[in-house]
Amino acid sequence: MIRIINSRDAAAVLARRGARLSDAETVVRPILENVRDRGDEAVLEYARQFDGFARNSLLVPQEELAAAADGLSATFRNAVREASANIRAFAELQLPTEKNIELAPGLRVGQIVRPLDTLCAYVPGGRYPLPSTVMMTVIPAQVAGVPNICVTTPKPSLEILGTAALLGVTRVFLIGGAHAIAAFAFGTETIPRADRIVGPGNIYVAAAKKLLAGDVGIDFIAGPTEIVIIANDAEASWIAADMLAQAEHDSDASAILLTTSQTLANRVAAEIETQLGTLATAPTAREAIERNSAIVLVGSDEEAVEITNNLAPEHLSIHDASLLPNIRHAGSVFIGPRSPEAAGDYASGPNHVLPTSGVARIRGGLSAADFVKVISTQEFTRDALTRLAPTITTLARAEGLEAHARSVEVRLS
Repeated sequence: MIRIINSRDAAAVLARRGARLSDAETVVRPILENVRDRGDEAVLEYARQFDGFARNSLLVPQEELAAAADGLSATFRNAVREASANIRAFAELQLPTEKNIELAPGLRVGQIVRPLDTLCAYVPGGRYPLPSTVMMTVIPAQVAGVPNICVTTPKPSLEILGTAALLGVTRVFLIGGAHAIAAFAFGTETIPRADRIVGPGNIYVAAAKKLLAGDVGIDFIAGPTEIVIIANDAEASWIAADMLAQAEHDSDASAILLTTSQTLANRVAAEIETQLGTLATAPTAREAIERNSAIVLVGSDEEAVEITNNLAPEHLSIHDASLLPNIRHAGSVFIGPRSPEAAGDYASGPNHVLPTSGVARIRGGLSAADFVKVISTQEFTRDALTRLAPTITTLARAEGLEAHARSVEVRLS
């Protein structure tokens, strides 16, 4: 049964169960070093040991990708098509644009936007296939213009391979875990070195991304998934369903309801028990509900918002849209009672690769902007440089950098 507690007693419950990366780092560090030193040979050894890999090539043949796409049902293909259209349209809104302005007479400044060369989209091989993660990682990179997009997964399900094929991905690799992260961070004989690796994974994947963040770009180090819901007068069955949708991900997931209503709290708690009785994923969901989740009674909406901003949750559901202006930290916000978090997981358009463990305090979810570089430009005429020269040379000499000052003066002598 989920706990119903007062906000003054909630500190221990709301404190996150942080991912214990230190132990995982000890495990993966020799794997990373081995892949760096031995390349494909080491990758194949780990793939056979950890992934059950039994093929000769890590790369999925093109005919297998095409066959997977052909094997998808018409209903599934249509779902991918509609979800992809929304994801693509939203990613296009996020892309930075090129600009060039005359900041002062004769001084033009601007920015150009250039895509990364190579992306690795990591699709985990857990209990269920995740074709949605293929869409959420590949499509923003396509919108950004990344020319070399690779997908890697240790579990080549029909849905994952078929979705990759429908999106036009031609390079799908069959490796997972820390050795996959190392392979794309360093590059091997058959695996290209990636500029950025994105996508969720287990604690060993997270540890590998943390250790290699200086060698390759990453999205963020993901912890257990989480949702916070703020509601006072709502349909209990809807809230319970949203909390269970998060809890079924894994036993470390967290679902928190913040409410001023004791009546709603009781109804949601009862509804969770009712829905667990018919939920196929109940063993996992119940563990997450009982270990990491709670219904928290708060004194006001203002207190609920304060708690939320302190938590900076991955997912935030607010049934009252008037609370939005005071929300400062969240990965993605679902506004109104008819906006389930599951819609964002699959089809509404915004990305479902989101910051967890409080990282939403400093960034939002994955976007097309993560796959480009914004490069500044500047161009002077002689008159513009002449006008700015005293400022440049004064500051340069104040820092003791005489050659900087002379590099300006030599152009004006």
